Amino acid sequence: MSKAPEPLAHLLRHTTERWGRRRREYVGVFAGLPVSLLTPLWALACGTVLLAGTLHPPSRTRSRETAARWTHRLNERDLERLSRWTGITVRSEASARRRALHLLLRLPLHLVSFYAVFAWTGLAVLLTAGTLWQTVTGSRSEVHLTWPGVQILSTTTSIGAGLILGLMVLTWFTTALVAAAERGLARALLGLDTEILLHRRIDELTRTRAGAVQAVDEERRRIERDLHDGVQQQVVALAMLLGRAQRAQDPQRSRELVRQAHTESRILLDELREVAWRVYPATLDALGLEAALAEAAGRSPLPVTLRAEPSRPLPDDVATAVYFVAREALTNAAKHSGADGIILDLNTTEERVELVVSDDGRGGADPEGGGLTGLARRVAAFDGVLTVDSPPGGPTTVRAVLPLGHRDPSTRTRSSTCVW
Repeated sequence: MSKAPEPLAHLLRHTTERWGRRRREYVGVFAGLPVSLLTPLWALACGTVLLAGTLHPPSRTRSRETAARWTHRLNERDLERLSRWTGITVRSEASARRRALHLLLRLPLHLVSFYAVFAWTGLAVLLTAGTLWQTVTGSRSEVHLTWPGVQILSTTTSIGAGLILGLMVLTWFTTALVAAAERGLARALLGLDTEILLHRRIDELTRTRAGAVQAVDEERRRIERDLHDGVQQQVVALAMLLGRAQRAQDPQRSRELVRQAHTESRILLDELREVAWRVYPATLDALGLEAALAEAAGRSPLPVTLRAEPSRPLPDDVATAVYFVAREALTNAAKHSGADGIILDLNTTEERVELVVSDDGRGGADPEGGGLTGLARRVAAFDGVLTVDSPPGGPTTVRAVLPLGHRDPSTRTRSSTCVW
């Protein structure tokens, strides 16, 4: 069979993902406008507070703390924008001075880029409207373009279409450059020192490895309980029925006991299938993550709305982790939330995979609880982040983000002795 469609599908998928990334960066340029507009007000307010502290020495410490707090809040808001729209996550412990410098330096960069992108977008919209109008009304006219030795006959419609395409390409590259510049500025001014990052990375790897081992041990104990309390009891009951049937003198009684044993064997088979599904679902390998999530949603006692767009194949270990996080979150919601429904979202990009499980229950979930702590350990084993938003009264949202980087989707790192 020809393999031609596979590279084409990969190209289309890659193009779609790049377009999605540029679209997010484009929105991020506009999303940064509130911080840019607030920056002059922040500078004026901080300057006033610091000046007051200078003129009144007893309040100098409080003035500096107030200015630092305002700086931190505004800076964190911009970092949240960068994380959401450009894919960068800066865990900053920078001083208030470096944060203030970042806000001041990003202001001209963002304003110039914003006005450029806004102007080009507006011009492209106007050209598109004019070109469509000329096409519909037939009012286009010929245009003679002359260069030394070259003469070109064109129309206003063709020139407009060319300009629109050029503006789209220009906006595309400008957006990418702006996003790269903002990422570089944030890393340079707010990023942690390399040595500190290395030490923290070592501590984090040690902690997540211990957490992964603990999660595996807990899973094995749970499987042992399932086998002991469920399957083993069914096997004992089946053996007792068969023994009684063998010793029965009355043929009618013997047939009745065999019938009961047959019923018990079917219950045992269902129990074995359930245990096998909890250990590892065959659907995940056979049909992929989306199908496995659909199966888990179908088994939930609560109605689950699954929103998972087809995406590129994930590495097997990442897909397994995402699946078990989703299943555990569904189980927790069904047991403890008192919800009427659950929404399960799966979004995949080149850089990361994001799983969001939200319910309309009573809320108040404890992130330090046993179930959520286990989920956090599983996600942390892949350098991911698990966040839980569950205010009293609800709703509850569990979000897991696992980085992908440049890992090969065909890589299999799941061990036959490691059960997730």
